[in-house]
Amino acid sequence: MTDYLIYEQPLNERIRTFLRIEHLFSMINHYSEIPDAWDARLTISSLLELSDLLGRSDIKVEVAKELERHASILIALNNNPGVDAGRLQKVLDNIEEYLSTLRNNAYQPGTILRSDELITSIKQRSSMPGGTCNFDLPNYHHWLHKPQEIREQHMREWQKDLLVIRDSISFALNMIRNSANPSKEIATRGFYQKPIDSNPAGQLIRIKLPSDSKYFPEISGGKHRFSVRFMEQTLTTNRAVQSEEKIEFELHLCAL
Repeated sequence: MTDYLIYEQPLNERIRTFLRIEHLFSMINHYSEIPDAWDARLTISSLLELSDLLGRSDIKVEVAKELERHASILIALNNNPGVDAGRLQKVLDNIEEYLSTLRNNAYQPGTILRSDELITSIKQRSSMPGGTCNFDLPNYHHWLHKPQEIREQHMREWQKDLLVIRDSISFALNMIRNSANPSKEIATRGFYQKPIDSNPAGQLIRIKLPSDSKYFPEISGGKHRFSVRFMEQTLTTNRAVQSEEKIEFELHLCAL
């Protein structure tokens, strides 16, 4: 278990969408490994959320644009004597492999999930509170109590055309997160503000705090600056308030 927590704030809509997709895949991966019908329900719920999110924008175009941008930056490093050419080429090959699928007009992520009759019936009832109860969806109740290996097989099939999206977004976010030069900062009376360089444009702010810290950051940012308010909420029944203390934290301003 880590002894710190990292709080993230995206600085543009593309990264915001990527983080939400990453979050849903993390939930899917976690719950799908547990051999329990209730956890299978949580896996399906996350898959339905993912399907809705993918349907709101042409996500494969957004992922392709981000990877193409990364590739152009990396290609410019070819002439740098301090760069490992073999490792750089391997990264570029990975990007090109993702792009070859994303650029294919026949590739539409989530098609398998959307065309499945069981998933469609679950989705239709999910908007109603308690709408996936066993008497509402006896077919779902039946599926949930099939052997674990059968459920796992179906879940793998439903995700088959989503894996490129999962892996390419993970790849892009990993590169963005690793672009930061961490710095130790101090928030005076619980407040911190800093301008953002426009070249390259900031994409993601990460705040690192000890896991036992009594504070949590509320981050807001735009193209030119961002601010952080460190909040305390000793009781969930009370509204969170900004701390009056001097708070040390680690800042990662990610810009690639």
